[in-house]
Amino acid sequence: MQKLNDFLLILESYIGGAEWFVILLLGTGLFFTIYLRFPQIRYFKHALKVVSGKFDKKTDEGDASHFQALATALSGTVGTGNIAGVALAIHLGGPAALFWMIVTAFLGMTTKFVEVTLSHKYREKASDGSIAGGPMYYMKNKLNMKWLAAIFAVATVVSSFGTGNMPQINSISNSVYSTFGIEHMVTGGVLAVLLGIVIVGGIGRIVQVTDKLVPVMALVYLVGALSVIIYNYENIIPSLEAIFGDLFTGSAASGGFLGATIAFAFNRGVNRGLFSNEAGQGSAPIAHAAAKAHEPVSEGMVAILEPFIDTVLICSLTGVTLLSSGVWNEKHENKFQFSDLKVITHQYDDKIESDKVELGEFIKGEKEWPRFTGDVKVVNGKIESDISIIHARSLAENVSVSKEGELFTGNIEIDNGEVQDSDLVIRGMSLLHSAPLTALAFKRGFFGDWGEYIVTIGLLLFAFSTAIAWSYYGGRAINYLFGLQYVKYYRFFYVIMFFIASFTDTTIVWTFAGLSVAFMTLPNLFGILMLRKDMKETVDKYWVDFEKEGWDKK
Repeated sequence: MQKLNDFLLILESYIGGAEWFVILLLGTGLFFTIYLRFPQIRYFKHALKVVSGKFDKKTDEGDASHFQALATALSGTVGTGNIAGVALAIHLGGPAALFWMIVTAFLGMTTKFVEVTLSHKYREKASDGSIAGGPMYYMKNKLNMKWLAAIFAVATVVSSFGTGNMPQINSISNSVYSTFGIEHMVTGGVLAVLLGIVIVGGIGRIVQVTDKLVPVMALVYLVGALSVIIYNYENIIPSLEAIFGDLFTGSAASGGFLGATIAFAFNRGVNRGLFSNEAGQGSAPIAHAAAKAHEPVSEGMVAILEPFIDTVLICSLTGVTLLSSGVWNEKHENKFQFSDLKVITHQYDDKIESDKVELGEFIKGEKEWPRFTGDVKVVNGKIESDISIIHARSLAENVSVSKEGELFTGNIEIDNGEVQDSDLVIRGMSLLHSAPLTALAFKRGFFGDWGEYIVTIGLLLFAFSTAIAWSYYGGRAINYLFGLQYVKYYRFFYVIMFFIASFTDTTIVWTFAGLSVAFMTLPNLFGILMLRKDMKETVDKYWVDFEKEGWDKK
């Protein structure tokens, strides 16, 4: 299984993780932003009016209101990326990474506008009378590329498990166990039953849940984040200065943080931004296609708001919370993950300037890591060999080693910087990242230690709503590939895998997800670029028809 995962990681690094893929996504957003003359700015106010229902007609066909479609799409994108993804981006790229997340969202607002409009335009009615839409339908109905539509639909089904199902419940169960001590299987069982109750009702029940769940979870998270930012008000201006001040210099070493280059901040910010709002992936158009609208462009207008809410607002809020609290560059006591750990030659001290500079060069890729190979001597849990441990891109301190609950004495075999005995438990002081870092930041506000519960509850609501939305995306893809009668079997399997993933390792699923996202995104970007003239004509026609109605379009 490990060999398969390693192969998939290599494959993913050449596709979804490659620079050309990031450039293609951003380039598409930039092209349409210029081609359509900055619709994310010009149409923003109009989009707010559309989502409020001001221009609705009783004759509009669809299964959900504009707001319900937006809430369902947001429930699919607002998830672990907003809590864990922002923390990871700042951990890897420094404060400037947050700026590139916002830029990515700004361009993504146009990409969403385009993909949702086209998907809505070429949607169909399913055999049960419900609306079926998404990129596969414009690939089939307009581009006449059924083979491309099939690739997209298969990738959507795989991604529904790899993005919306298994990793989400795994994150929930780990977080609930860490905070409340509730066993993983119990959490998985309860939420699997709730998930089944929601998704068996189809889009009607899904939108009834998401249009209430999304505002509640956003409000809970907003209160928690603002409590930290206001409590640490004196750090707000320095935090903003760090975000914009490091853009052209990279982030310098600060505390336990050993620095990051401009390129790495850009890469991590863009990567996490795209993961967060899914602009260009083609997932959200499946939800928006169900909206009641007589004009496809009107639903595209609603989609403009999605990356703005998801990334510009929520991710920015998380980022400023992390920076103002000060936890992002501090070392904290934690159990080391072997995947984040390197053993290197020589004993370094990051309080000595020359050592700190050299460690920073290793972190930034300017020098190759001096990985250690051999035996490390440990006595009563303390390392006595002349080595250093790097964990979470920081120099670890106060390291202790134990095995089976007892302090370890003996030799640890190290091969090329990696610990060979997986039964060892290594603890110490190092930087944190992802959800644990955000949870720590929320403790630095008015709520104190209770802030951790806000993150846990927020993660639970965010991730659970993501699972709900992706069940719908996968179901629509199954309907396209095999017919409506097979959707019930897909839903049953979706719930079962949701339960199993609550207590099993989903590493290989995350890897599959990375690949499936790429195989969804590439056909979708190709399709919307091929239909650029169709898109422009559709937008122009919308405004002509709109003015005939006598509405004020401002």
